[in-house]
Amino acid sequence: MSPWLLFSFVIGYFIMLLVVAYYTSRNSNNESFFIGNRKSNWMLVAFGMIGTSLSGVTFVSVPGTVGDFAANGMDSPHKAFSYFQVVIGYFIGYFVIAYILLPLYYRMNLTSIYHFLRERFGVISYKTGALFFIISRTVGATARLYLVIFVLQEFILKDLGIPFLLTASVILLMILLYTFEGGVKTIVYTDTLQTTFMLLGLLVCIGYIMAHLNLSFGSAMHVLKEKGYTDIFNTDVNSRNYFVKQIVGGMFITVAMTGLDQEMMQKNISVKNLKDSQKNMITFSTIIVIVNFLFLLLGGLLYLYAVNNGAQYQLANTTEGVSKWQLLVQGRNVIGDSLFPTVALNYLPQAVSIIFIIGLISALFPSADGALTALTSSFCIDILGLKEKQGLSEKQKKRTRLTVHFIFTLVFLLFILIFKWIGSRSIIDKILDFAGYTYGPLLGLFAFGIFTKRSLPESYIVTVICLAAPIACYFISQHSMQWLGGFQIGIELLLLNGILTFLGLLMVSKRKPAAN
Repeated sequence: MSPWLLFSFVIGYFIMLLVVAYYTSRNSNNESFFIGNRKSNWMLVAFGMIGTSLSGVTFVSVPGTVGDFAANGMDSPHKAFSYFQVVIGYFIGYFVIAYILLPLYYRMNLTSIYHFLRERFGVISYKTGALFFIISRTVGATARLYLVIFVLQEFILKDLGIPFLLTASVILLMILLYTFEGGVKTIVYTDTLQTTFMLLGLLVCIGYIMAHLNLSFGSAMHVLKEKGYTDIFNTDVNSRNYFVKQIVGGMFITVAMTGLDQEMMQKNISVKNLKDSQKNMITFSTIIVIVNFLFLLLGGLLYLYAVNNGAQYQLANTTEGVSKWQLLVQGRNVIGDSLFPTVALNYLPQAVSIIFIIGLISALFPSADGALTALTSSFCIDILGLKEKQGLSEKQKKRTRLTVHFIFTLVFLLFILIFKWIGSRSIIDKILDFAGYTYGPLLGLFAFGIFTKRSLPESYIVTVICLAAPIACYFISQHSMQWLGGFQIGIELLLLNGILTFLGLLMVSKRKPAAN
């Protein structure tokens, strides 16, 4: 397919976003940018959050994990549908958010959820929590952005002679332009539009492949089951993917990466009341389970389709000296993040390829625009204290906000270039690993504030504890097999990190004096 044709659809899609942004950002102010004036429709927020939660990582990475064979040779199990263990944990975690965290946020009438830490512990704990969010979201969002930009570069723009740096810069400029004024008020609408196109891309690709292979849903599941692609539960206690660890870890990842994340909660608290916000969360949690299952189904179908069209499995040695299965298409290994774009752009009809590109771009923008807006909001409110500065006019505050927004765009570009330099075959595992280190202190801080009545010192010892816990977790993770008899720490790393943070805070805390 002509890369110019695909590129023209990318440009057309962006123009459509700018039109939506223009109409939704009229008469906007700082409150519109930060929390949408608390007038967002809960149904739009719930639907739009699907795109934000899934992002380009789910769109590209999750299907590729289905045939990612373990590094122990021909007889070892592959991941198959094991990612669904994490999704079950996600589902449980959304109920914790809906009925524990959201009532807290609405009761305190928060614009930034980290104000809870200030009210509970003081300024240092508050800024420490906000700082960990900024680090976590910056790295997570840029990793997701890198993946989609990489796919666009490799499969479309490289053939046009466009360098990676220019591709990344233009895409970030696009995001900057349509979030510059409207913020959350605009994003609620653009995310709804983008989620629609992303799901359309998913369903069209599933429908075409099933039709091409003459499979119904039932027969497709039967064929995938025979090949072992639908295996979900891993019962090996020592494995990183042991089902109990995956479910519990998935639950806490949702609580931390959604419930304690300003980007995700910024949209929820933009809904006018708690009841509607809870409706949003429960509706969203149900849909997200179904959509993740469909992405895993698509992954299995993509492997069947690739093999049906001449792709071959081959056992090869990795740089670590262990055996690893490869799926070769025209001499290139496509297991992991390369699978979906390779099949979609080289083997599917032109119309389906176009829908794939639109779906991919639609998966890119919701995770990036919301992150950029939330980081701007958190830095302005939590670090700069912009809302509380009485000496500044609305115009001066807006100028500061726009400056911060632009600076974070440059930071995004820097991190994208770092990810390109590092490289990764399947980036979803990297994101979940990194989340375990950066969101753990947030989990420990909030848990300590919610479940105890003790106070913390107004001292940087709180920051030191929050930094020490991830470092300790890293060393435990690296030596767990040696120290714990072969036990591997996986996704539950976040929970361990949160517990260590909680215990550290407990050691330096004091009982609150009784009220007179």
